[in-house]
Amino acid sequence: MQPKAEKIRVDKWLWHARFFKTRSLAAKQISAGHLRLNGAKITKTAQSVTSGDVLSFPQGRQIRVVEVVAIGERRGPAPEAQALYLDKTPKQDILPANPRFEGKGRPDKKSRRALDLSRQQDFT
Repeated sequence: MQPKAEKIRVDKWLWHARFFKTRSLAAKQISAGHLRLNGAKITKTAQSVTSGDVLSFPQGRQIRVVEVVAIGERRGPAPEAQALYLDKTPKQDILPANPRFEGKGRPDKKSRRALDLSRQQDFT
């Protein structure tokens, strides 16, 4: 009889490796179709992963690409979780969150008076 290969559910592995705060958040990402396993899009949370599989998924503002190195026994501390995967994420330029206002900010008292005066002149 052949030895059984170690497998684990993909949502559970993502939670063990600390990519998601809760297992249900990982399951939502998977069922929404945001996870790829070895290049194929998956939507089933019960999909099994083994060591050597490559996962790619969005996290924050970047696309993470990780190779499964080990199957975790538990959701342990961060150093233990980092030993479960090999990060293959390519270097990405992270865009700023929102465009900044290019003006000078809030007008001071003198500027507000001038603005009010110009608005009054437009109506007369």
